[in-house]
Amino acid sequence: MSEEILYKLVRAPDWAAAEASGVVARSAVDERDGFMHLSTAAQALETARLHFSGATDLLALEIPRAGIDAKLKFELAPKRGEMFPHLYGQLPAASVRRVRALVQQTDGSFVFADGERA
Repeated sequence: MSEEILYKLVRAPDWAAAEASGVVARSAVDERDGFMHLSTAAQALETARLHFSGATDLLALEIPRAGIDAKLKFELAPKRGEMFPHLYGQLPAASVRRVRALVQQTDGSFVFADGERA
């Protein structure tokens, strides 16, 4: 897989904590599964729709793949039938290139608040 930019979806308080600590904490699902769930640009908005419905403070952390590649594996997510990036290790807050707000639409889908595409 050659996606150059990956995304970690987090709530605003979790990003604030990451900025303070220097490390993006794993979610409960990440802890359960033993790796940090990430998404490619093509997957991020659907991941938001499926797992963050109703979130009003959702952020997409934009991460250049080059900075985390050594700890990254693309693995099959059976429920979606797609290969997803999984990070086996910590995600330093300094690895985040940009933070982008997501907004849920009336149909349940999400878009980037800045109007740009992923």
